[in-house]
Amino acid sequence: MPVVPAPSRFKALLLVFLLVVLVVVGTVSYIAWRQTVPRPTVTIAPAPRLIGGKTALAVTVQAARGNVAMAEVRLVQGGARATAAKLEAAPAPRIDLPAMIEPRAIGVKEGGAALEGGARDDFWRPLRFEDKPLVSVPVTIDLTPPAIEVLSATQYLYQGGGGLVAFRVKGGEAGRVRVGTMTFQSFPVGDGGARISLFALPWDMPLDTPIAIVAQDEAGNTASRGLQSEVRPRRFPRDVIEIKDGLLQAKVPELLPQYPPDKPLLDGFLAINREQRKQAEDQKRQISAKTADRALWEGAFVQPPNSKVFSNFAETRTYRYKGKEVDTQVHLGYDVASLKQSPVPAANKGVVVFAGPLTIYGNTVIVDHGLGLQSLYGHLSRIDVKVGDTVAKAQELGRSGTTGLAIGDHIHFETLIGGVSVTPVEWWDLKWIRDRVGKPLKDAGLPEIAGVQYGGGAAEGVAVRGEPKASRAKRIRK
Repeated sequence: MPVVPAPSRFKALLLVFLLVVLVVVGTVSYIAWRQTVPRPTVTIAPAPRLIGGKTALAVTVQAARGNVAMAEVRLVQGGARATAAKLEAAPAPRIDLPAMIEPRAIGVKEGGAALEGGARDDFWRPLRFEDKPLVSVPVTIDLTPPAIEVLSATQYLYQGGGGLVAFRVKGGEAGRVRVGTMTFQSFPVGDGGARISLFALPWDMPLDTPIAIVAQDEAGNTASRGLQSEVRPRRFPRDVIEIKDGLLQAKVPELLPQYPPDKPLLDGFLAINREQRKQAEDQKRQISAKTADRALWEGAFVQPPNSKVFSNFAETRTYRYKGKEVDTQVHLGYDVASLKQSPVPAANKGVVVFAGPLTIYGNTVIVDHGLGLQSLYGHLSRIDVKVGDTVAKAQELGRSGTTGLAIGDHIHFETLIGGVSVTPVEWWDLKWIRDRVGKPLKDAGLPEIAGVQYGGGAAEGVAVRGEPKASRAKRIRK
């Protein structure tokens, strides 16, 4: 039997030893590497300072390796932990976990607490420390909603009209008035923390639509106080508009220049009458945000001198073409006419917040009178003011015309509160302004605004229960 030389045996043993060492070191290194792979990251952005009765959080969990298998958000208070939200989705490298924190539902009380985020991935590690939070944010639990005190409000309201409410909010932000799904800004008045809000009632608002003051605090707690005002109905006119080929040939190329010439002009007209009308309404709501935090107007609004109303507010129009009904829309202002290219006066003092083309209204000027109250002048042949100009009552804004969806020289006039059209006749009537604006201010013990004092002076303007009777002339339409 041959004998292996000693050096050869030594080399073999050394090779085996080195292989064992390499396996051990490699295994230890591999295990150590797996142990050092970071745990998932949990991001709460923005991190809240306060948690209210219901607080929504956006939580993002990102795995360094593998997938996120579990994630949760906890509130910790006095040594007790309560799970506020937990992952209920398939494992993924990144999880966006929307969390709605409701402290009362999980037994957490007002006071100091910590908001924790924890997560687990499916990446194997020899040792796990799953209970250790990945993020912890100190928070204060605030479950007390703001307090709203109604000081006074317009008692009798009408569809298509407006009103005023005075109130105070304690422990919360400014507060707004909510009419159905719409909200209207409020503004400070006087020195005692009182606020006032002008609000609008759309012409088609159901009489039982809730009207309330709503407020929210920094923690997201909300409060609501309903108004006890009585809403009364108004009757609005109806009319039938005959669409002539001459109107189509004149207005479709003007308002829809990209419309294919080989397509029926009626289809282009309907797109203008529907889509551009809606665009104008959306734009008016956007422009309403550009309002002063004080009243800029003084007294009653003025109607253009020597002018005649041809179409009324909230007139429902059925459009017919060649004897067939093709559309129905509502006219949200007055069409007022005098002589051709007549001067267009500002209805009251204010600041120009829009001057330019506005879809179906053509060349348009919108004047802000403060507190969300604005006036609109459409179909102008010429605009003589620019955005930012301060205008006086009766100052010329431009000249009447036929731009936009109009045949026959006139202006389209609107009064808006928070971008919602209301009947101008209320604001042409000084008695209405005194009763609906001045009286609530007086009842609340607040200073008068816009030179309007309840109970003083003779009434001016027209009655507000109805609408001025419009001429039935068909030559002026929008």
